[in-house]
Amino acid sequence: MVVFSGLAALIVTSPGWPDVRRSFFDGDLYRTSIDDIAQAFTLNVKIFMIAEAFILVLSLLVALARSSRTPVLFPVRLLSAVYVDLFRGIPALLVILLFGFGMPALRLEGVPTDPVFWAIVALVLSYSAYVSEVFRAGIDSVHESQRASARSLGLTSAQTMRYVVLPQGVRRVVPPLLNDFIALQKETALVSVIGPIEAARRAQIISSKNFNFTSYLAAATIFLAITIPLTRLTDWLVVRQRRRTGTRAQA
Repeated sequence: MVVFSGLAALIVTSPGWPDVRRSFFDGDLYRTSIDDIAQAFTLNVKIFMIAEAFILVLSLLVALARSSRTPVLFPVRLLSAVYVDLFRGIPALLVILLFGFGMPALRLEGVPTDPVFWAIVALVLSYSAYVSEVFRAGIDSVHESQRASARSLGLTSAQTMRYVVLPQGVRRVVPPLLNDFIALQKETALVSVIGPIEAARRAQIISSKNFNFTSYLAAATIFLAITIPLTRLTDWLVVRQRRRTGTRAQA
């Protein structure tokens, strides 16, 4: 409280505070702009929900491919490793720009030109590379004795992965997965660079019309209203998992 009080006092007593207050804290503009920004935010939610569903499926498949121990699947493991290295090494913004402008420019028959479609594709490809590593960490965290026990009961490698390893591994990485999806919710603002009018883009338009930055504050408020509850949910899941792990260890 002392630190924040000191920062607040420093800000409000600075020479430029009156100009900042007029540019960022216009109450009337905040009230009039937040409704328009909230309507545009529905596009952010739409992109997030669609991308999240595809990310879960694609990242799990990539993680299973990289965790496979079958020699015949070596080309698949190599391909999945190249995919992860490639899309983890390129910033999501550049992926969105490349797909958003590059794919429609090819003018391929039957290929969509909607920028929202390509924004979702770019986010799915980019985030699946990160989330697949989270899934792979969960799979690798399952002790080798679990696999050996399953094989001793007559389960095949595929059955062992499906019924023994995967349920335990996924359960352990739920909190990190939520952290990635919180980041994805914020990253949906990047799609504005290829044209779609979502919350951040709407805030920019309002700011340009009024020569005032209060609309950015309104957009930030809307994003916080979504991300803070998700963050608290993640913290609760982490604590619950820690308690369960501690209980099992004591048992």
